Amino acid sequence: MASIDKTNGKNDFSQGSVIKNILGLAIPMTLAQLINVLYNIVDRIYIGRIPKDATMALTGLGLCLPIISMVIAFANLFGMGGAPLCSIQRGKGNEKEAEAIMGNSFILMVGCGLTLTALGLIFKRPMLYLFGASSATISYADSYITIYLLGSTFVMIGLGMNSFINSQGFGKIGMLTVLLGAVTNIILDPIFIFVLHLGVQGAAWATILSQGLSALWILHFLTGDQAILKLQKRAFRLKRRRVLEIIALGLSGFTMSVTNSLVQIMYNASLGRFGGDLYIGIMTVINSVREVISLPINGLTNSAQPVMGYNYGAGQYGRVKRAIIFMSVVSIAYTTLMWGLVHSFPGFFIRVFNHEGDLVSAGIPAMQIYYFGFFMMSLQFAGQSVFVALGKSKNAVFFSIFRKVIIVIPLILVLPHLFDLGIRGIFMAEPISNFIGGAACFGTMLVTVWPELGERKEG
Repeated sequence: MASIDKTNGKNDFSQGSVIKNILGLAIPMTLAQLINVLYNIVDRIYIGRIPKDATMALTGLGLCLPIISMVIAFANLFGMGGAPLCSIQRGKGNEKEAEAIMGNSFILMVGCGLTLTALGLIFKRPMLYLFGASSATISYADSYITIYLLGSTFVMIGLGMNSFINSQGFGKIGMLTVLLGAVTNIILDPIFIFVLHLGVQGAAWATILSQGLSALWILHFLTGDQAILKLQKRAFRLKRRRVLEIIALGLSGFTMSVTNSLVQIMYNASLGRFGGDLYIGIMTVINSVREVISLPINGLTNSAQPVMGYNYGAGQYGRVKRAIIFMSVVSIAYTTLMWGLVHSFPGFFIRVFNHEGDLVSAGIPAMQIYYFGFFMMSLQFAGQSVFVALGKSKNAVFFSIFRKVIIVIPLILVLPHLFDLGIRGIFMAEPISNFIGGAACFGTMLVTVWPELGERKEG
């Protein structure tokens, strides 16, 4: 756990073991993210077991993922942009500015959430058809996303503002925040889907009601006495310079989510053209498995950011380097292990979401191709995390765009037409991008950041 200064109650990441500081946040944060993913994962598990048209319903929900990713993108823009800045300002001892950053981020989230709800409801059907919806899947997709969009503001607050709880060192509170909503979702899902026979609409209602509960809990904590940085009205006044700094640093997480959305759109459109609705359903399962197995690595890299940012702001550069080494080694080891498990037992992971024979038999080779060399993705996560934590927004944004837009999307379009690869070529785009993008991101971090930290003297 981070050392706590008894005088002022601060979680001081410049004291004690760097590894313990990271793990003190990583363990509860990873559990929180695991629980958070359950919002959508549990929906897919239950929908995949609907007595009638389970695969079509699951595919319809998969078509909504690009829109959901866009909502998450804006939560990341303001949450992942503001939280590291708060850590840096806390490290400098400037808590007033840290609170102002949090207050500005909150107002941006609320305004953006309301705007996304309005625009999403207006353009939802054209977007779903653009994403690959067919006459067999459009009704399921439309039913789910209509209700989900009504809760966009809850999602923004629930995801974005929880970053400010974690950045203050309250990892357990952040975990409890998500646990509250997830448990509610797990309870409501079977009631709404099966007991009340609401199907995909029931899954959506369970999700937004649960997110709403999480949002209320977050606001209660951040306005209470326990928080170090408090959410106060005086911090709501937007300041141009501050907003631009938040957006500049948040562009990394934003572009990662936006490019994820673009990639999902390209995958669905190409898979629909070459393989039909079945392969869009397979891609939904693959994305679901990826969300789960990526959780520990996301939790580790995200929890290392406040520690690196705080020590960077405090001038403790040797501690920043130790954090980078620990995070990188653990990330590579974990993703190598998961690559082995997914490659060896793909059928097990698929059957968690769907038991239908065609989807399982076609999904096994697709999953093995998609996850090949998965350990290279950890280099992208680690390098990206360092750039964000140290406020190097331009590098973070570039590598977010580089792997997805410059590498993956062109490969999705080109590979199916080469050497009669077809469907296999579409799934090959991901591992190729992992090798190129991961090596480029991590290598650049070592060449640029590492020497800089070595040259500076600790304050």
